[in-house]
Amino acid sequence: MTIQTAAPPAAEAVRAINEAAYEADPISLAELNERSSLLTRFDRSYLVPADTFLRVVGRLTEARRPGGSFRALAIDGRRAFRYHSVYYDTPGLRSFHDHRQGRRLRFKIRERVYEDSGERQFEIKLKGARGDTVKHRCPLNGEDTPLGTAQQAFLADTLRHAYAIDAPTALRPSLSTDYLRSTFVADGQRITCDAGLVCVDLRTDRMVRCASGLVLVETKSAEHLTEADRLLHAHRVRPAVFTKYCGAFAVLRPTLPANRWRRAAQQAFDPLPG
Repeated sequence: MTIQTAAPPAAEAVRAINEAAYEADPISLAELNERSSLLTRFDRSYLVPADTFLRVVGRLTEARRPGGSFRALAIDGRRAFRYHSVYYDTPGLRSFHDHRQGRRLRFKIRERVYEDSGERQFEIKLKGARGDTVKHRCPLNGEDTPLGTAQQAFLADTLRHAYAIDAPTALRPSLSTDYLRSTFVADGQRITCDAGLVCVDLRTDRMVRCASGLVLVETKSAEHLTEADRLLHAHRVRPAVFTKYCGAFAVLRPTLPANRWRRAAQQAFDPLPG
């Protein structure tokens, strides 16, 4: 299968996340994983104008912040990193519809590629009993594929142990995402900041791009509300009912029953041509 190459990221949002990341003190990947791995966490999504984003992150990264400032992930001098993901779903989009219906036993399946390092991961995201997100990961090496024998066994074991359900047997690539990410970290807290998001429906080849002035922010912590959430609320930015996977399909396939994501998706993405 040929994966469509994403267009260049939106300049305004890219400038914002780079500026914020390079003005913050750095943190290494090893220290990030030690202090804030958060494979089980609460996630909240925000669609943040670039100028508001800079003000909020500027406060969080202040050197005199009580409890210590947020620091920016830095690897080999980089502060912003290219991500490519391919999501897998059944022909009938079971994962999408399970999320639409708010099913308790729901999951997303994807391959994530960290393009600057070449690292690849097969990931399964589950919804925990408290409404938290639980991520399970399996490295992909060499010629490994997300639908290989070992990966399907990992998927089956994960769903059996977590939910006591069988894994879907007819998975196909459904959506790809490409974006640039900067990550800010404090003890037990993480903020991911994405710019230039491009999503491609891998079954129709239709593409949609994030609005140029928006940064997609996710707060991640073991708690329900963090200082980052409170600062965003103080700037009149409220949590958005938005995920990259479901939000993209709300725009790319307007006939899908996706009302819960439609409003945020229309704010997040530029209109499709035609």
